[in-house]
This record gives sequence, structure tokens and C-alpha cells, in this order.
Amino acid sequence: MAFWETVLGKYIMTMAIAAVPVVELRGAIPYGVGFGLPLWLTYIVAIVGNMLPVPLIYFFARRILEWGQDKPVIGKFFTFCLEKGKKGGEKLQAKAGRGLFWALLLFVGIPLPGTGAWTGTLAASLLDMDFRKSVLACMGGVLLAGCSLGDLGNLQVEELLRAPRLSGDYGAVQTALNDWLGESAQLKYPMQGELL
Repeated sequence: MAFWETVLGKYIMTMAIAAVPVVELRGAIPYGVGFGLPLWLTYIVAIVGNMLPVPLIYFFARRILEWGQDKPVIGKFFTFCLEKGKKGGEKLQAKAGRGLFWALLLFVGIPLPGTGAWTGTLAASLLDMDFRKSVLACMGGVLLAGCSLGDLGNLQVEELLRAPRLSGDYGAVQTALNDWLGESAQLKYPMQGELL
């Protein structure tokens, strides 16, 4: 048996997936639940994994971007990231005012691509937010995002991966087939556009 097939391996993989930018909890919690780990423990492990890179991002991401903005190959991209982050942060600060902590918490807590602990921590770093406040806001946001993914404990992996319901003629064929079979049929998408 491979290490990743053991219970400990599944927990470590869940933690590692949660630490990856963009994927974060959105990938880690379904992974853990899909491999039969209890939801509450998957939730805790995913949150710990998601929060592990936060101090590194806060203290080093801005420095790396500033260091690289005058380099020949990566300079334009790093400059773009810094300028975009500063402009976005200034807009957020202007709108949020004294409620920047809550704005950051809600931004991190929305489980959509581009929002999460990585992006929120980088924004906090660019806005020169206090380290303790930014970590607390990110932690609250990660907890909120995890709660919104909590319903996944009631779903099966097959339900998460199932194709969306079809409409029109394809939907009628799917409904008729489901009625005839007495269960949900998995239709494969045709290569040339024909139904059968």
C-alpha cells in the first residue's frame, strides 16, 4: 500500500492541497471527504494547511515582488502585480474605511477563485495592515469559507463530479432514460453532436 493511500497520507495530502493557491479549501475539503475522511477532521486539517503559508506570504511576497520588478524577464509581470495590488488595496481601503478588517475577512471568506488566504494576505501586506489583524482576518475568512463548504459532507464524490442537468431535447432524453432505468443515467457527451 502506498503512503498516500493510508489515512495519515490522506490527511497530509488534504493539508497540502489546502496550502496551494487558488485551490485552497475549495479543493482540500472535497478531496478529504471524497476519500472517506470525517468532515470535521478534514475541515480542521484543511484550515491548518490553508493558514500555514500566511506568515510567509505576508512577510516575503511583497519583498519578492519589489525585488523582481526591475529584472529583465519577470519585471513587467511583478510591476503589474504590485501596481494592481496597490490600486485594488487603495480602492478597498477607501470603500471599507475603518472596516478594513471586516472587508478582508469577507473577501477571504468568499469561496471563489481569486479570493482566499493567499490573495487576502498579499493584499494585507500591500496595504501595510498590522500582521496580527491580517492573520486574524484571514483566519476568520478561512473559517467562513470552510463553513460554506461544509455541506459537502452530505454529498458523494459522484454527485460532485456529475455533469449538470441537460436542457431541451437532451434533457428530455435524459429524463426519459432515467424514468425507464429507475435511476440516474450518465450520458456521455457526443463527439459529433448526435444523440445516439
